[in-house]
Amino acid sequence: MDIKEFNNSITEIVSRVIQSVVTISTVRIAIDEFFGLAPVRGMGSGFIIHSKGYIVTNNHVVQGSSTVYVVLPTGETVEAEVIATDPYRDLALVKVDAANLKPIALGDSDKIRVGEIVFAIGSPLGLPGATVTMGVISAVGRTISGENIILDDLIQTDAAINPGNSGGPLVNVAGEAIGVTTAIIPYAQGIGFAIPINTTKRFLEMISRYGRPIVAWIGVYVSPLTQEQARMFRLPISRGLIVVGVVRGSPAHEAGIARGDIIVKVNGREISSPRELRIAVEESIERGYVELEIIRGGRRYSVEVPIAIQTVA
Repeated sequence: MDIKEFNNSITEIVSRVIQSVVTISTVRIAIDEFFGLAPVRGMGSGFIIHSKGYIVTNNHVVQGSSTVYVVLPTGETVEAEVIATDPYRDLALVKVDAANLKPIALGDSDKIRVGEIVFAIGSPLGLPGATVTMGVISAVGRTISGENIILDDLIQTDAAINPGNSGGPLVNVAGEAIGVTTAIIPYAQGIGFAIPINTTKRFLEMISRYGRPIVAWIGVYVSPLTQEQARMFRLPISRGLIVVGVVRGSPAHEAGIARGDIIVKVNGREISSPRELRIAVEESIERGYVELEIIRGGRRYSVEVPIAIQTVA
């Protein structure tokens, strides 16, 4: 493909995807020390996931808002209803009453590769209309901390993501949303982050299944086992998760899981990342427990650990 064909391909993708991207305007009531209650306006982005008016954005875009408005790709402004929010994943679902909406295609964030070309689309700095920036996937599985929040398993990109971009899609060259961009880290310079779209799919699935987002947990803090650690402790494995902490009173604590245990399998599947453990726990909500295979003192044990459910406020 020559440069002209490449440019045409990119512009076609962007022109199609941009029809699914919206601007979100919020109003929240704050206390002004001189005038009492005063409205404070905020801006963000979002993208349409269903023709019936469902839109995904970041939780921090709509959090605490008394009124939420959506500027559609047509330029029409409509009031939106906040259906659900999840501060732990920094995701929110809002709905508008509008017709002829064009949902974006959702990709598979498990298949993304470092170096892949991506586009961040949104309304940076409150500028009207959608803006497009291009970059590459710089890294995956990142963990970042912002104000009162820790987000893990994030996509890192060098595509410019500024305040106002938050909640917009990170799009691949197939025109699929593979992430939800977040500008929650204001000091990042030349680095942008996005919540994987598969995390968003699980958020939506929980709303569909349980009527609200929920957090499933067993109460362990884990770290991937390295090959150096496996050699040092003469372990018969090279993959697994080391338990570095157990929450007192949690299901894992009550089941006898202890610091230093090595989790090698969950529900019969080998495991090597905290993300895989989290997904396995979420997938086992209806069963009510996960079966862990652990190594302790050179011996293998199997233990069933109940799953605790926390409703997201």
